Amino acid sequence: MTDTYRVTGMTCEHCVAAVTEELSALDGVTAVAVDLVAGGTSTVTVESAEPLDQAAVADAIDEAGYALAGPRDLPLV
Repeated sequence: MTDTYRVTGMTCEHCVAAVTEELSALDGVTAVAVDLVAGGTSTVTVESAEPLDQAAVADAIDEAGYALAGPRDLPLV
């Protein structure tokens, strides 16, 4: 499965590494890709073997120091 999230507050490659590390630690996650928009809303794509618990995803992003930017089903522009 592939899910895409909007994440705010990321500004550099350290931010990318922190989010990637936290999300990769979730059970079932096989890959994480980040399209960094420094100071804006970045796009984070997570691949997993099975559906992820959305609260766990939000917690992982929060643990990394960032926040989800609204509903994940908003169209990416």
